[in-house]
Amino acid sequence: MSEIGDGQFHRGEPVWVIQGDGTQRAAEYVGVGEMSAWFGGAPTVVVVFPDTQSGAVVEVDRVIPRREHHSKSSK
Repeated sequence: MSEIGDGQFHRGEPVWVIQGDGTQRAAEYVGVGEMSAWFGGAPTVVVVFPDTQSGAVVEVDRVIPRREHHSKSSK
């Protein structure tokens, strides 16, 4: 994970991760993934899912800001 700068998201920001079936899963942004920079491929970010306290590296295109007043819950 690289140092967080003035990117699209900020550490601790609530986000949605768009799942393969189109549903959205609540997560918290942790930082920028490095693997895509080293090996090519889509840019990635690291998130933590509060429901399971597990982390994941996901493509940045699958992550959008979460605003509580406009949230959709899904599991």
